[in-house]
Amino acid sequence: MDIGKIKALIEKQSDLIVKTERDLWAIPEVGYREFKTDAYMKAAFRKLGYELTEAEGITGFFTVLDTGRPGPTVLALAELDALYCADHPERDKKTNAVHACGHHAQCAALLGLAAALKEPGATDGLSGRIKLCLVPAEEGIEIEYRMGLIKEGKISFASGKQEFLARGYFDDVDLAFMVHVGTIDGTPEGKLFRKYKGYNGVIRKKVVIRGKAAHAGDCPHLGINALNAATLAIQAVNNLRETFPEADFIRFHPIITKGGDAVNAVPAEVILESYVRAASTHALDRANRRINRAIAAAAASNGCTARIVDIAGSEPFKEDEMLTVVYNAVCEAIGGKECVDDKTDVWEACSTDMGDLAVNFPAIHPYSIGAAGAEHGMDYRIPDPKKTCGNAALLEYAMICSLLENGAAKANLIKQNFKPVFPTIQDYVAFKKSQTADREAVKQNPDGSVTIL
Repeated sequence: MDIGKIKALIEKQSDLIVKTERDLWAIPEVGYREFKTDAYMKAAFRKLGYELTEAEGITGFFTVLDTGRPGPTVLALAELDALYCADHPERDKKTNAVHACGHHAQCAALLGLAAALKEPGATDGLSGRIKLCLVPAEEGIEIEYRMGLIKEGKISFASGKQEFLARGYFDDVDLAFMVHVGTIDGTPEGKLFRKYKGYNGVIRKKVVIRGKAAHAGDCPHLGINALNAATLAIQAVNNLRETFPEADFIRFHPIITKGGDAVNAVPAEVILESYVRAASTHALDRANRRINRAIAAAAASNGCTARIVDIAGSEPFKEDEMLTVVYNAVCEAIGGKECVDDKTDVWEACSTDMGDLAVNFPAIHPYSIGAAGAEHGMDYRIPDPKKTCGNAALLEYAMICSLLENGAAKANLIKQNFKPVFPTIQDYVAFKKSQTADREAVKQNPDGSVTIL
């Protein structure tokens, strides 16, 4: 691996990388709505001479660069979507969307990589295929909207990487990675990259609690208060927290998206949305069942019914150990051993749909350090996009070279030693679909008894 050549080719793309980061920062859009971002990136890739395969009916695309020599396929990704933060000063004033998680920086880095790979001699000595992909909808927000897309048949999954897997877009992939943007706050000086041990899996949840409306002042005794039931349901789950094993990293963080119809009427319908997160698939299933039971019991005790909708979220993500060895060596070649803020003993309780790739083929998800402020917060920004995005592109290019040089020896070895969680991607898709359920969890019987289903 000629690190000097790699650095020179990425440095040559600095203006393009910085312009892209700034341009995309100005047009944030949330998942499955990234129409301007998608169009921008497609135009930029086509300008570089790439032929694209567009995701049918939704945002996102991929392209393949073949070295002309046989070998495995390495996938490098970036995410298109933003999220909502109404307090961010640089949000889209109409939608409140903002790139407060740095996905736009991923896109800028991947475009820089794509441009570097088109330079003369950029893939000399490499074997196999390089797949570059822009995926939608990593942030698990707007559950109602995505449920609507599923009902309309436009998507099968709420998450973009899951959807791409289900469509067969990654059937040819042997290894995968993406480089996120990491925060600089509290990070020792001189650190360029960071990587964690892994991330929680998640099930997304919508709960509709139904009671009975009545005049809230004159005759509340004739109503059944769904908001009281909802607040009790939240407390019931809170009472379970101390019983969750700490090693499972269980998280439950609900919001109320509908609290009633009028302040002078007993709330007849209340809607909650939440995630259930855990560090393993088994722990996730076990915690989700207990949480559903607590919600149903709380609703039943108040005379309400409860409809619980579970939507398959991402799988728990554990970084591939052999691919991590390559990552460590590449980081050292770029900036020395001291350039890595090593967090490989830290489990992150957040979630990413990179976990859905990692159960099917080797994958890692490192960070290029350079974001300031709180992730998903009002002060999030990237002060030095040239350095932050440039380092991400540099890491991506160096990873590809290290994996695919010498007849793709490292990539082949990692591929041969990987044991997927599921026999095939189709088996994975079937399992994820089995996690999705829509059930009436409470039946109020005519004799006054209650059935929790």
